[in-house]
Amino acid sequence: MTLPAAPPVAVGLVAGWVADQLLGDPRRGHPVALLGSWADWVEARTHADSRAAGIATEAIVLAPVLALGVAAGRLPAPARGGATAALVWAALGGTSLGREGTAVHDLLVDGDLPGARARLRHLVGRVTDDLTADEVARAAVESVAENSSDAVVGTLVWGALLGPLGVVLHRAANTLDAMHGHRTQRYARFGWAAARLDDALGWLPARVTVLATAAAVPLRAGAVVGTAFRDGKDHPSPNAGPVEAGFAAALGIRLGGRTVYASGVEERPALGHGRPVTVADLPRAVRLARRVGAITLAAVVAVAVPGIRLRSG
Repeated sequence: MTLPAAPPVAVGLVAGWVADQLLGDPRRGHPVALLGSWADWVEARTHADSRAAGIATEAIVLAPVLALGVAAGRLPAPARGGATAALVWAALGGTSLGREGTAVHDLLVDGDLPGARARLRHLVGRVTDDLTADEVARAAVESVAENSSDAVVGTLVWGALLGPLGVVLHRAANTLDAMHGHRTQRYARFGWAAARLDDALGWLPARVTVLATAAAVPLRAGAVVGTAFRDGKDHPSPNAGPVEAGFAAALGIRLGGRTVYASGVEERPALGHGRPVTVADLPRAVRLARRVGAITLAAVVAVAVPGIRLRSG
C-alpha cells in the first residue's frame, strides 16, 4: 500500500492558502491592481454604449490573463505547483477580507461612526454616508458573506477544477464584474458581458459556499441549506443571494433590506428569519468566513489528491 504524491495543483492550493493566511494580499504591485489598470486602459479605447463593445473589451482584457494561466498549467510538476501557489496567494482575499471586517467593527465599537462608514467603502460599493452603526454592520456582514464566495471559495474551486487557468480566469472575471458590472448609464449595456461571465463562474462556488457554511455549523446545517435556497432566489444576484442567506441562517440573523447605490435605491428581500444585525455580529461573520474557507480548502484538496492505492511487488 502506497500513498501517491499530491498533485502539484493540490500542493499549490494549500501553499497559496497558507501564504494568504500568513501574509494577506501583496502590499505592492498586486496583480489584481495591475489587471485593473490594464482593464482601464483597454476600456478607454473601446468603450461604447453596446453589448458588443463590452464583449470585445472583456475578450481583450482577458486574453493575456488566460495566456498566463495556460502557460502556468504547462510547466513541469514542481514549477506548476509553485506557480499555482503564487497565483492562489494573489487571487485569495480571505485574510484581507477578515481584516477589513474587523477594522469596521473596531471603529464602531470605538464610537467612530464616520470612520466606520468610510472604512466600509473598502468592502462595498453602496452609499454609506447616512448608515447607522447597525446598518454599517449589516452591510459589512453581507460583504463578508458574498466575498467569502468570490474571493476565497471561487479561487479554490476553480483552481481545483482547472488548475492555474481556473484561478486566474475566476479572479479576473470577478474583478471585471466589479469594474464594469454596474447598473449605471455608462455600464448598463457595456458591462453586460462582465456581469454574465461573473454570474456563470460564480454559480458553482456560491453553492459550494452554502454547503461549506452548513458544514461549519452542523447543528444548523439544515436551516442553512433551506434558507439559502428558499430566500436566496429572491435576491437580485443569483449567487450572492444564496450565500448571504446561508450566512444569515448560520448566524441566526436577518440580512437584506434598503440598500442605496449611486444608481438608486434597492429594496432587498429579507434573507433569514432571525433578529436584525447588530455590531456584535460582525466578528462572528468574520470567524464563520474563515471556517468556510478552511472547510472548502480541505474539501477540494481531498477531491484533488488521489486515494491510497495497492501496489503488488
